[in-house]
Amino acid sequence: MSSYQLDEVDKAIIHFLQKDARNNTTTEIAAEVDVSASTVGNRINQLEDEGVIEGYNPNLNYEQAQLPLHIMFVCSAPVAKQTQLAEEALDVFGVVNVREMLSGTRNIRVETISREFDEIERSVQELDALGLEIETSEIIKQEYTRPFDHFGSDLLED
Repeated sequence: MSSYQLDEVDKAIIHFLQKDARNNTTTEIAAEVDVSASTVGNRINQLEDEGVIEGYNPNLNYEQAQLPLHIMFVCSAPVAKQTQLAEEALDVFGVVNVREMLSGTRNIRVETISREFDEIERSVQELDALGLEIETSEIIKQEYTRPFDHFGSDLLED
């Protein structure tokens, strides 16, 4: 765990990146945060280096991308192998997200995307081969997300 402490400028920058990282330039963020564009760029680099910002991922509409089968598998893994199996599950065909729960059974959630049912079966077989016990599977109709947007929102008038 990093000992890096976020200050008000960091929080404001994160706020703008979470709001729209693709369309907010360092110059635009700098104008809102009242620092230079180079300071914003340096802070973003530092936040990435410290592991505060881990990446920038597009939010996809899988159905529009001709990937209509969006499945959540609820799995159980032995606690001693839970982290290892969660990490290995990322390499399974069709897997786009793996969540590791704190403890107990049903401790791994595996999200997959497929075009057809044969691909789902392939994912199921690969998860089983890893040693994950699939407890249930659920078809995801729609997913709604939003970033934690309280970073710096109280510092800005936007």
